[in-house]
Amino acid sequence: MRDVTVMGGGVFGLAVAYACARRGARVTVHEARRIGAGASGGVVGALAPHVPEAWTPIKALQLEALAMAPDWWAGVAQAGGADPGYARVGRLQPLADAEAVARAEARGPGAAELWAGLGRWAVIDGAAAPGLRIASPSGRVVHDTLSARLHPRQACAALAAAVRALGGRIDEGTPHPPQTGPVVWATGWEGLSQAGIGGPVKGQAMILEHDAVGSPIVCDAGLFIVPHADGTVAVGSTSERDFTDATATDAQLEAVHARAVALCPDLAGARVRARWAGLRPRAASRQPVLGRWPGAPDRFVANGGFKIGFALAPLAGERMADLVLDGHADIPEAFAPPAPT
Repeated sequence: MRDVTVMGGGVFGLAVAYACARRGARVTVHEARRIGAGASGGVVGALAPHVPEAWTPIKALQLEALAMAPDWWAGVAQAGGADPGYARVGRLQPLADAEAVARAEARGPGAAELWAGLGRWAVIDGAAAPGLRIASPSGRVVHDTLSARLHPRQACAALAAAVRALGGRIDEGTPHPPQTGPVVWATGWEGLSQAGIGGPVKGQAMILEHDAVGSPIVCDAGLFIVPHADGTVAVGSTSERDFTDATATDAQLEAVHARAVALCPDLAGARVRARWAGLRPRAASRQPVLGRWPGAPDRFVANGGFKIGFALAPLAGERMADLVLDGHADIPEAFAPPAPT
């Protein structure tokens, strides 16, 4: 049985740990604070494909991850007995004007080809859209059936439960632990900063008390509205490069809330249950960092999920397990950790 050490208890680290444990490795996860202490402890959890045009490796990788997500998260839930809050509920996007409607309709054939039957992209009347009412300026919305949601905190807890059920060990509050065997560094923005390959971007979000279970997620120019299965709706988020307090919420979040209510009038008057702020790991390359650290055969990096970490987690976990345990993996070269300077 091979020993594997994972540094970091966010979604990337836990996904790698789960994939390795499921293949029989003896896994230990060391988390300096607590599971989901960083960006993975957020509240939004929108999992959506990229626009079906100008295709790139990251778009293809995310599509593959979205395709495997239903079975993968079901396996996590079965292994550990905890619900990650995953469901493929689809997505609604308002369209601003006739030009936006025409662009969206033109993307339909591309979605049909690239998504290969995984989901449907259609422009429909906003009044006929399922779920939350949408105040679309044009009266039309994009409805895709490929997008999904999960609850980030529940997903991390479910992964941790699965790792433990498979014989893995998770140590919290261990900033400088011993390391055995191959080591996967998944330490979020701190790890990127220490390595000089990225840093933090702050995000703010909130949870509203409104029961819209089963409704599609709603997205509009950086705004995400995610109905969760627990009778709440998550709203986010900001994207801040300049900030003084990583955990404070402020008027920027209130502006996001106002946009959400304007877009989805059903949310007017919904009580704010909680506000959240945290730091996302953004690599300097703007791509995830997945691979072997240059010059260190038993050191690996799984980091830089930024805003799509939960969407990529199933594929990132499995491909990194391929690399760590088998020595090779189908990971785009663009995601390889950069050589030290």
